[in-house]
Amino acid sequence: MIDFHYCHVVATLLRYKCEHLGGELLAGQWVTPSLLMGHCIPVLKTSHITIGYRARTWGDLELEFQPFARLNSRVIKDPQTITSQKQIYKLGFFTPPNTTNRYLGIFFSFSLETVIWVANRDTPLTDSSGSVTLSRHGNLVVLDGTTNQTVWSTNLTTSPTNPVVQILDTGNLVLREEASGDTLWESFSQPLDVQVQGMRLTQNVNTGKQVLLTAWKNATDPEKGSFTMGLDVISGTKQLYIWNEGRPRWRSGPWNNLLFLGIKKLFYNYLDGFNQVTNDSAGNFFFTPPQQNDRHIISTVNYSGSLNRKAWNGMEWDVVMACPENECDVYGTCGAFGSCNALESPICSCLRGFEPANEDEWRRGNWTNGCRRKSQLQCGDDGFERLRNMKVPDFAKPLPFMVQDECRTTCLGNCSCIAYAYYDNIGCMFWSDILIDTQDFGSVGVDLYIRLSASEFGNFLSQFTC
Repeated sequence: MIDFHYCHVVATLLRYKCEHLGGELLAGQWVTPSLLMGHCIPVLKTSHITIGYRARTWGDLELEFQPFARLNSRVIKDPQTITSQKQIYKLGFFTPPNTTNRYLGIFFSFSLETVIWVANRDTPLTDSSGSVTLSRHGNLVVLDGTTNQTVWSTNLTTSPTNPVVQILDTGNLVLREEASGDTLWESFSQPLDVQVQGMRLTQNVNTGKQVLLTAWKNATDPEKGSFTMGLDVISGTKQLYIWNEGRPRWRSGPWNNLLFLGIKKLFYNYLDGFNQVTNDSAGNFFFTPPQQNDRHIISTVNYSGSLNRKAWNGMEWDVVMACPENECDVYGTCGAFGSCNALESPICSCLRGFEPANEDEWRRGNWTNGCRRKSQLQCGDDGFERLRNMKVPDFAKPLPFMVQDECRTTCLGNCSCIAYAYYDNIGCMFWSDILIDTQDFGSVGVDLYIRLSASEFGNFLSQFTC
């Protein structure tokens, strides 16, 4: 059965009373069914899983009520849907473009083609016989009506006493124990390719376990694709990545508690939703776009490996940011010890003090092998070259409790340190072994100091000797 914990008056009414309720019911008002049951004649409407009530007195005007999706034991059959309390999200079956397969998903009620979660992404239904219900063991299950087989389940390890399912106005589908309110399972813990406001992408620094977005296989198949997107904190600073089969495709640069330093656009304009990276005492780090009641903002990772941030303008989704934005944003385009500048041609150059590892490939525009150092470091006699307005390389190791002047001294005193940088709210950042995915932003960014042999500075200065 559907538990109509609260119902919403959605009929367009002028003024109307049910007998003995002691008040008027207006469109948009919330009431409890218990108040209505003894005073109004129920009229069942099955097409959209709604219940209507007709008054015993005060005329024949019909009231229609919609449940906000608390499922106890009723079977919801394709094409029925249930809706969140404020009618923002729906749970129901859908068919992607250019296919006849059916899937159980969550989608916006105002943009039905924007699917934020799919239950049976790897096991599609081939017809419209599907249904969703709670099994006798307390799992939410999707059933194939033709074979009566379970094609998807929440797979709880224990059997709850009295489970209920509710779709929240955040877009989160939650399975709870009714008595205690404890969450047994939630769709936010198994996201697909869309992050909505309030959804967490996480990593635990102790176990490495992550909650990631996973792209569709292609435009018509929600099966797991090649690209994932999420937060990484173990490799050094806190950064967002897009991975292609586990290999980095794009990264955001370090988080400094205000913005990601590797997204050039954020230096000019702090975009909504990029301001929440937090952690807890158990070692979990969270990237969580905040809830905004007056706006709908989503991030999606698509099957071609792009991250798109979109805002609903009342009619359609506006793309407010896309990553990667250009070839320089693709991870490691210029290889190790190379630097990328999207406004230059060619876009790749070796950092000062380095030369192409393979001259022939470099001239042909194959920069994969990157650059090599011209003169080996001598440790004590080395100096630093300042590169202004950079996207700093990957694998930075932060030391947050230092002032800027200490960065140079610390790096110079460690023969394995090959570069350093400083930025507010992060402090010193140090690199060893390799400098990769470095980009010249031109007018904004971080100043990067790379370590060079003293001979490099001597050669440079001799060019200007009279």
